[in-house]
Amino acid sequence: MKSLRLLPLFLASVLAAVAADKVTVTVSHDYAGARPAETITIPWSDINQALPGAMLQHIAVRDAKGGMLPYQVTNVAPEARDPKGQGIAYGELIFQHDFAAGEKSATFTIEKTEAVAPVFPSKVFARYVPERLDDFAWENDRIAHRTYGPALAEARPAGANKEVLVSSGLDVWCKRVNYLIVDRWYNKGHDHYHHDEGEGMDMYQTGASRGCGGTGIWDGRQLYVSRNYKTWKVIANGPIRAIFELGYETWSAGGSTVSEVKRFTIDAGQNLDRIDSTFTAEVGPKNLTIGIGLNKDSGDKGQDTVATVSQNQAEGWLSQWEVEKTNGAIGEGIIVPADVAGFAEDSANRLVLAKAVSGQPLRYYVGAGWSKAGEFTTKEAWEAYVAAFAARLRAPLKVTLIP
Repeated sequence: MKSLRLLPLFLASVLAAVAADKVTVTVSHDYAGARPAETITIPWSDINQALPGAMLQHIAVRDAKGGMLPYQVTNVAPEARDPKGQGIAYGELIFQHDFAAGEKSATFTIEKTEAVAPVFPSKVFARYVPERLDDFAWENDRIAHRTYGPALAEARPAGANKEVLVSSGLDVWCKRVNYLIVDRWYNKGHDHYHHDEGEGMDMYQTGASRGCGGTGIWDGRQLYVSRNYKTWKVIANGPIRAIFELGYETWSAGGSTVSEVKRFTIDAGQNLDRIDSTFTAEVGPKNLTIGIGLNKDSGDKGQDTVATVSQNQAEGWLSQWEVEKTNGAIGEGIIVPADVAGFAEDSANRLVLAKAVSGQPLRYYVGAGWSKAGEFTTKEAWEAYVAAFAARLRAPLKVTLIP
């Protein structure tokens, strides 16, 4: 009889142990349209609470049909420590799901495993490129970008053939393949990636403009911009999300002295990247008007580029479609999820204006798409993508964990 009385307690302990090996995740939202390659993030502290002792290489993320999904675990708090090896120092668990139109909820499971999880192929990449005058380059499976470092801004030594460019603009590299090409193109050499040899090309001219999403301080008449980035730091690097920061030294901005740190978040499957810019006004007013720009004429020489522009202040976006003679067309976009302060232009750039407070991050999204990649072959298709992206931002995901 005594053993029978203990049986319920034994069963309860077994069930508790089983429950601690798996957690159900429900993700819901209010957007009626499709959400392809939607990135789902869960703080690892929530995972650790639901699955005590779970380790990044010993879990499986499964969809509702039981299929294993690629995932990533970040460490966005490098000062965190895990002295007992319990998996408490990670940052976020990240995975993706393609929500069909009308699919407003999806269910997943996360479970502990004895087996070591596979290494998932990376769809994102970011790195410092010292071999090309301190470029910093990044990409995902849709598009690639780069920006310029301090070595490119240095004066040309006497008798040298060094390129010199002072610019904090953001460049675009157009891809027609979904694999990673940054290392491959740099290894091919500067002249090669200006020609499409089957993978895409650098057909976008940035120069001293803002390129595709560079920033500056707007005083109502003039845009004051920084020099080339000074510092860099990679925080996460795939397979689903890359995160890095670029720091810009102080510059004079019409009576103010300002510095900036940009944090980039690059997700697989998206043509627009998230940027969180923190401006610090060391001298002058703490309330700033930021101009986020698109180069008015980024086309290659001799391409007779024709640009068409659309903007929607209520929805917070600016779209530009540039058609070149033989290179195809590039769509560029900027989205500011918070209230847009207006639009403006200078001689080189079309600008979205946004309000920022010194020391507080300003969030916006910038990116591009190329007609020859196949996703966006018309101006209307690109504008629809930008507008839908902005609409999805207004309907964020809601993530619920059910032990």
